[in-house]
Amino acid sequence: MQPRTIRHSTATALAASLVLAVSSRAFAQSPALPPVQTQGDVSFVSGGIGHDEAEAMRHDENQWPLSMGFFGPTGDYLADVQVRVADAKGDEVMHADSRGPYMLVKLPAGSYTVYARYKTDEQHRAVNVAGNGHQRVSFRFNVQ
Repeated sequence: MQPRTIRHSTATALAASLVLAVSSRAFAQSPALPPVQTQGDVSFVSGGIGHDEAEAMRHDENQWPLSMGFFGPTGDYLADVQVRVADAKGDEVMHADSRGPYMLVKLPAGSYTVYARYKTDEQHRAVNVAGNGHQRVSFRFNVQ
């Protein structure tokens, strides 16, 4: 009876290890991503300067509920964009300056307004973040 128990225990342990390995990969962050920053319940990364970092951010964007891109009038990448996110009540849940053309944000499901300001140009977008969905927003500014 002992060989059957050992075989069953080994199979169970192997299955559990496989599930952990797959699930940790699903939520793993690419090593080339900038450090995660946190404000309250909101976590975010901002960057995309340089080929490796930009590729990492584009690769991982579907793992984040909200991704944003910041571009100039001719499609050039922008940094130093002031970003503010407000919830449905108008309360600010995040405020940060972008460190590159991309920003990935994890925030609770709900309706938000994203405000982005580059120099004298300010724009806003309404976004709805679903529990397991992904929302992508682009801002194209008319100033250099």
